[in-house]
Amino acid sequence: VGHCHPDIVKAAHEQNQLLNTNSRYLHDNLVDYAERLSKTLPEKLCIFYFLNSGSEANDLALRLARQYTKHEDVIVLDHAYHGHLTSLIDISPYKFRNLEGQKEWVHVAPVPDTYRGLYREDHEDSVTAYADEVKNIIEHAHKRGRKIAAFFVESLPSVGGQIIPPAGYFQKVAEHVHKAGGVFIADEIQVGFGRVGKHFWAFQLQGEDFIPDIVTMGKPIGNGHPLACVATTEEIAEAFAATGIEYFNTFGGNPVSCATGLAVLDVIEKEHLQAHATEVGNFLMKILKEQQIKHPIIGDVRGCGLFIGVDLIK
Repeated sequence: VGHCHPDIVKAAHEQNQLLNTNSRYLHDNLVDYAERLSKTLPEKLCIFYFLNSGSEANDLALRLARQYTKHEDVIVLDHAYHGHLTSLIDISPYKFRNLEGQKEWVHVAPVPDTYRGLYREDHEDSVTAYADEVKNIIEHAHKRGRKIAAFFVESLPSVGGQIIPPAGYFQKVAEHVHKAGGVFIADEIQVGFGRVGKHFWAFQLQGEDFIPDIVTMGKPIGNGHPLACVATTEEIAEAFAATGIEYFNTFGGNPVSCATGLAVLDVIEKEHLQAHATEVGNFLMKILKEQQIKHPIIGDVRGCGLFIGVDLIK
């Protein structure tokens, strides 16, 4: 919402003057913020865990998935990056390929890229073809006696090249993953909070009939303040709580973070930032496409709202 936005600075400052505590001490801001966030999401995603960073959120999502499914394996997209914790480096091909390599419980699916990928714009059904790649991975894993806990994906792959997955891809993948007893995790850390313009969450670009089992948030959520969140279903949260090891995060969901998060939501709404992202994004796409006609080095211009990629070729 902009560097040092006065409303954000004021909200954090005022709360700091009143009270900032370890989150074992209950505070209304936590509940107020959870309620506000819940209004942006499908009803099914109604349980919230607050944390300090996107990496913490993705690590918790992994734990939730494994506890709920009692499975270990994770399917990710090629070139993906999900965070800097050890657990997340393990599911980030962008990182692990330069380190110790791929763990046996990690499976890498091709990016659903219709410009450079396996199945391109001229393919008769790229959606099904890319989803079938995930289905094949699941079948191979089962033959080796392995079980899938989750398909872990950025709603719009960012490090992978600003990719816009074809609509319907997530639905088909979710079908295969659910059939295998796994859950679908949508990483919205880069692309959530209205960045895509048309929708508040990037996974909504896939269609109203698609709802992930777990959604992770970070980066823009606190406008630079350390804040993150995991949203999930009651069933998954109950399975996690059943271990008896309650989830606790010292400063995740503290009063100042929640006051900041509430102010961010206020500004997005008050200043019509979703409409702004659409308008500026459309303008950028238009002038970039004009450049594409002039310059053969520009192979592709793609994007949605303020998530835009210019693919340069030789």
